[in-house]
Amino acid sequence: MIQRNDQIPGAAGRLSSADHTRHSLVQAGLKLFGEKGYDGTTTREIATAANANIGSISYHFGGKDGLRTACADHIVELLGEIAGSALNLKADHDAPLTPDEARAMLLQVLDTMTGFIATRPEAGLIVKFVLRELSHPTVALDRIYDGIFAPVHKRLCAVWAAATGEPAESEETKLTVFTLIGQLVYFRIASEAVQRRMGWNEIGGREASAISAIAGGNLEAILAARTRGKEDS
Repeated sequence: MIQRNDQIPGAAGRLSSADHTRHSLVQAGLKLFGEKGYDGTTTREIATAANANIGSISYHFGGKDGLRTACADHIVELLGEIAGSALNLKADHDAPLTPDEARAMLLQVLDTMTGFIATRPEAGLIVKFVLRELSHPTVALDRIYDGIFAPVHKRLCAVWAAATGEPAESEETKLTVFTLIGQLVYFRIASEAVQRRMGWNEIGGREASAISAIAGGNLEAILAARTRGKEDS
């Protein structure tokens, strides 16, 4: 089942004044760095967007570069909570998953990720920020890659291996996992085009559930094809 926005981990709760300012500055940084780029964004613009004093950027982060790093760390923390809820990233993985457990976990991951990527507004800020970093890599991308992208992808590959019996670190497995994730990211990158073509006013819970059902069906079809291929060989 798709999680509502207020059910997804990482939402800002009751914050102290200082923490609220930090959170507002990070949100403003995510938005402006993603939309205008790092060099195209001034500290004054960030402070104005965050409704904060311009000096608070230096106070909390040591300057604009520190804020960019904080934005990257926020992405790692938030996505780690979301992915961790479905993948048990911090758990001891010595006990192997059965194929059925692994398949159920893959379906749960797709559902959870769809709920976040397609419906949560902050996902749009994160995607734009990351796309900027991918086109002009900085230390922020290193932190995001090492902190969340690589470990989540590696864990998904291990779960895929448990579901299919295929090698976790094979080229085919890694590309398959990228494909599964990529189909979901499309619905955020091209959300406006999707809404127009589908006649949707928004991508909310109902629409995300429809997307998740299709993504889950795609996953089931791939798994079934891999199973048939092993039976035929």
